[in-house]
Amino acid sequence: MRTIVLGVGNPILSDDGVGIHVAKDLKNQINHPSITIDEALTGGMNLLDLILGYDKAIIIDAIKTKNTKNGEVRKFSLSDISTVHSCNPHDVSLLEAVEMAERLGEKRIPCEILIIGISMDKIPCEFGETLSKNIAAAVPKAVEMVMNELKKDVNWSQEKLT
Repeated sequence: MRTIVLGVGNPILSDDGVGIHVAKDLKNQINHPSITIDEALTGGMNLLDLILGYDKAIIIDAIKTKNTKNGEVRKFSLSDISTVHSCNPHDVSLLEAVEMAERLGEKRIPCEILIIGISMDKIPCEFGETLSKNIAAAVPKAVEMVMNELKKDVNWSQEKLT
């Protein structure tokens, strides 16, 4: 099973770059031939292009929902979050991109797409490369959640990720 872990965000928009920070931490902890860890400063159709060909995709990103607190880390399926948009108003959400690709007969879409969302009070964020205190505290929690998700897969149960 091939898995891609993508940290999504913009590292110059302070807390919006939290997915990038999580991906960087994971790169220091995981060295496994079946796991790709990357960073993405995009969404929608471009994000779909990055995950094609993998069996599983784990996407880490900042989210804003009504029922979560600032800095809370939660796991969602792609269908749970219908409006995962990039900052580009001309792009579609990842869910819309996946649905369109399926209708067009794309066969390389991952069987499982998970979102690890770090909740924020305010999106878009202000300029800056430093995470706020609550969001920085969420990074290790998100790293642990991704690691636990990776360890669930049978193919890795007997192997180390590092």
